[in-house]
Amino acid sequence: MQFTSEQRLDDGVLEREFTLGDIPGTLWTPESAAPAPLILMAHNNGLPKRESRLVARARHSAAYGYAVAAIDAPGCGDRPRSAADEQARTGLRRAMQAGEPVDEIFESFIGPLVEKAVPEWQTTLDALLALPEIGGPVGYSGWTAVGIRLAVLEPRIAAAGFFAGGYVPRAQREEARQVTIPLLILLQWDDEGNPRQRALDLFDAFGTKEKTLHANLGGHTGTPWFEVEDGNRFFGRHLK
Repeated sequence: MQFTSEQRLDDGVLEREFTLGDIPGTLWTPESAAPAPLILMAHNNGLPKRESRLVARARHSAAYGYAVAAIDAPGCGDRPRSAADEQARTGLRRAMQAGEPVDEIFESFIGPLVEKAVPEWQTTLDALLALPEIGGPVGYSGWTAVGIRLAVLEPRIAAAGFFAGGYVPRAQREEARQVTIPLLILLQWDDEGNPRQRALDLFDAFGTKEKTLHANLGGHTGTPWFEVEDGNRFFGRHLK
C-alpha cells in the first residue's frame, strides 16, 4: 500500500489517498493515539469512492472514532471500463429512459462486478489491518451485494450496515441466508429504483438473529442524515 497524498481536515480527521496495486482508495483516520476499529465503506453498485454522500458519511464516522476506507471497484471511478461494462451501462440507461424492465441488465452488470470487487476488498482489508493506526474488529457499510458476499467469506467482519436501494443479484439473495453477523438495513420506502417488497424479502432472508430495519419515507437519495448517527451507534455496539 502506497499513500499518494494526505491532508488534515477541519474536523481533525486525516484523509489519505492510497494505491494498492491497481486499486485506488481513500483512508480516513481519527485523531487518536490508540488503534481505531475499521469500517469498509462502499457505495451502492460501484459508484466512485469520491462521491459526495460517501465522503460525508466517511468523514463523520472517522470523527466519531473509526478508521474508514473506500476503494473504487473495477470499472468504477477513475478505473478503466471494459467494452462489456460500457455496453451494459448504455443498455441500462436506455431501458430506464424507456420505462422498460431492467432486472436482467442489472443482473448481467452487477453480478460480475461483485465477483471482481470482493477479492479486491479482501486484499485491501489485509493491507489496512497491517497499519499500526488500525485495529480490529471490522465493520462494513454500504453496497449490499458486495457486503453480503464479504459477510459470508470474511470472518474478520463483525457487523454490517446495508443500503437496501441497490440492486442485489439473485446469487447474493440466496447467500443472504448464510449471513449471521449483526445487521442494520436502511430502506427508503419510496425508492424509485428498488421495489419495496424485494427489499423486505431480502431483510427476511438474512440468516442472522440480530437484524434491524430502518425505513424512511422518500426516494433513493433521501436517507435522513440522522441515520448516519444511528449507524455509528450501531457500530459502536459491535466494534468498540
